[in-house]
Amino acid sequence: MGVDLHITRAAFWADNQGDQITSEEWLRYIDSDAELRLIERNGPFFALWSGPSKHEEPWLNWFQGDIYSKWPDTALYEKMLRIAEALGARVQDDEGVVYSQPGDWIFDPAQPMAAKLVSPPNKWWQRLFRRK
Repeated sequence: MGVDLHITRAAFWADNQGDQITSEEWLRYIDSDAELRLIERNGPFFALWSGPSKHEEPWLNWFQGDIYSKWPDTALYEKMLRIAEALGARVQDDEGVVYSQPGDWIFDPAQPMAAKLVSPPNKWWQRLFRRK
């Protein structure tokens, strides 16, 4: 089990009909970014990042209109923020929490129990029912 972070254009990543990042957009982005390279052993949209990650093979994958990674470390999370900005999207976890600032997600794979959201934003469904 793990935490996935998703780059999505949707209000909620799993309900992205009409707000999808296309596989073609993702492939074009990979082609334009010297830090990313396709590694098709895990599928046609699977990319490795060459940045300063603490993971041996920091990866991103496109699936059904979103780009995601499991347990990204802090450096890969910050890369995801840059990708999201370039694609007109945002970063969101499995429950719909949006991460928008470099310090919002801190994770070191050497200390897996220390993952934390520094300043937790409301979940998408909590914002819907918030009293004004």
